[in-house]
Amino acid sequence: MSAARAEALSRFLRAAGAGGAVPRPLAGDASNRRYLRLDLPSGRPAVVMDAPPERGEDVRPFVAVTRWLRGLGLAAPEILAADEAGGFLLLEDLGDDLYARVCAGDPGAEAPLYEAAVDLLATLADHPAPARMGDRPLPPYDAAVLWREAALAMEWWLPAVTGAPASPDAVAELRALLAAATAPVEPARDVVVLRDYHAENLIWLPDRAGDARVGLLDYQDALAGHAAYDLVSLLEDARRDTSAELRAAMVARYLDRRGLGSGDARAFRTAYAALGAQRNLKIVGIFARLAIRDGKPRYLGLIPRVWDHLARDLAHPDFAALAGFVARHIPAPAADALARAEAAARGPLAAAP
Repeated sequence: MSAARAEALSRFLRAAGAGGAVPRPLAGDASNRRYLRLDLPSGRPAVVMDAPPERGEDVRPFVAVTRWLRGLGLAAPEILAADEAGGFLLLEDLGDDLYARVCAGDPGAEAPLYEAAVDLLATLADHPAPARMGDRPLPPYDAAVLWREAALAMEWWLPAVTGAPASPDAVAELRALLAAATAPVEPARDVVVLRDYHAENLIWLPDRAGDARVGLLDYQDALAGHAAYDLVSLLEDARRDTSAELRAAMVARYLDRRGLGSGDARAFRTAYAALGAQRNLKIVGIFARLAIRDGKPRYLGLIPRVWDHLARDLAHPDFAALAGFVARHIPAPAADALARAEAAARGPLAAAP
C-alpha cells in the first residue's frame, strides 16, 4: 500500500469512528481489492474493503447489490461506513466459517450447508431482478457478455499452451457454436445472478435462521440473467471437489423448490449445461490470465478440475458440436500442457496487456 493510500485509509477510519483500530490483513481475491480486519471501539469486529479507484475498482455496485440483498433479509454484510469516491467500505464481519473451511473440517456438514445455499438461490429466483440497482441499471447477462467471457479461453489458455494465437476462423467458429448453445437462455433477465456463488464466497452462520444462515461475499458484479448460472457456480466449484451424488441431489432439490415440472426441469438442466460450458471456458481463460499477466501461477493448478466440469457439461447431447470444437482446438490441461502454460507465465506472454 502506498503512503498516500495508507493515509487515505487512516482518514476514512477516523471519520468512521474507528481511528484507533489497527487493521490486520485478510485474504484478498483475484481482483485489485484487498480486505482488512479490525476491532471497532465497541469491540465489534469489522472488515475494511480497500478498492482503489485508480486501479479500476468501484465500490458502488457492491453497495447497491448489498442493499438489495439485505432488503430481502439475506446475509450480505451490513455497511457500517462508506467512502464511495475513495474506494473504502467498513463492513460487518461475517466471520471465518467459509463453506470450504467448514466442509473440510466436517465432511458431514457438506449436505446441509449446500442445501441451505440451494434454498437461498430458490429464494432469489422468487424475486424478479430489478431494472436498477441503486442509481444505475442492472446490466444484462447478454450474448455480448457470454461471448466476451468464454473467449478468454482462446485469448489466454490456448496461446499459453500452443505458443500461437487462435486463428480468426477458430474464434468465429467458437463464437457461433457458443451462441447456438446459449440461445435458449441468453434472453433470460429474470434473476439477479451473483456470479461468484461458491464455497469460498459463502460463510456459514448457523446462529441465524433460514436463508440468513448463508453469508454472502463478492457479488458486486451481479447481472440480470438466468437462474441456472449461480447453481453452476455452486456445484461446479473451481476450488473444491463436489461429488456426482451431491450435484445430482442439489439440482433435484433446486428443481423441487422451484416447483419445475418435467418439461421445465429438462429445459433447466439444458440451461445448466450450456451456462456451465460457458462459465468453465471463462474460468480456464481467467486462470491462465491470472498466471500469465498477473503473476499468479497457482491458478494453473486449478484448471484440471475446471476442465472436468467443462467435459461433463459438454457431454450433454445438445452440445456435441461445441464439444467437438473444444476437442479439436483447445488443448486439455494434461501435464505437458500445464508445463507449457507455466513456461509461458515466465516468458514473453507475461508482458501482454
